[in-house]
Amino acid sequence: MARSTRPVVHYMATRPDGTVPPTDTYLARYHRGQGETIPTVNLADHIGQVVHHPSPGRKWYTDKPFGYFHMYTRPGEILERIEDGWPMRLFVVEPLGETGNWGGDNYPYWLMSQQIRVVGETDAWKAFGHRGAQVLEVLAQLPDLARQWAEAWAADPEGADRTYQVWQERVDRTRALTSWASCRAEYSRREAGLREADRLAGDAAAQAATAAGASPHAVALIRLRARCLVAGQLMFDRIRSGEYEQSVRGLLLGAALDNPAPVPA
Repeated sequence: MARSTRPVVHYMATRPDGTVPPTDTYLARYHRGQGETIPTVNLADHIGQVVHHPSPGRKWYTDKPFGYFHMYTRPGEILERIEDGWPMRLFVVEPLGETGNWGGDNYPYWLMSQQIRVVGETDAWKAFGHRGAQVLEVLAQLPDLARQWAEAWAADPEGADRTYQVWQERVDRTRALTSWASCRAEYSRREAGLREADRLAGDAAAQAATAAGASPHAVALIRLRARCLVAGQLMFDRIRSGEYEQSVRGLLLGAALDNPAPVPA
């Protein structure tokens, strides 16, 4: 019996208003600096319709800020070329006519065309990958969590510092964030999603902890905790087998941080 293959889905991200951002942010900044208007298309206004590119560029080069429709088959990478990052909207589209790429081996999850059919809007959390819904849930909780962590630190500064230092040393030694999470994200095509989640988590935690009156030292460690937590959630299904991997996942999720480290004898 022949194995069934999963159909390929093509995604495009837009700004919150539904318009397609430039595909080259450097060229976009330059052209705006020259007072030029960069053409765009509002996908939300064309659901179910065929759309022709308003100002196509040379196939398939970046000679314009927005010279083609840029689609992804791995939505966890789509945030790599969104100029303003999150928040964004995500649409399913169908490429029509001739399609191209910058090199199949180097960009296997990209596809470019100058004509598309807008199939419909889909859940924006998919831009973070398979576990994007869990990532957004954690990001929404982080301001409150960071305040709680800052309050716990203020209640016992010496104990909190000792506990966090032990945890940070283990995170650094195992490279839980810089190797385990990042490498697994690269292999599963969630690298851009991890970078954006990392930025959002770090910013949210630092702002909340600072507002709660935490010291710069405490803010730095609380920020690291938030970054690890969101990485652990995003890559939960990729860091799971074996006792050592489970210990790395526990580090990312901060399993030991609510239990004070023992006082050295």
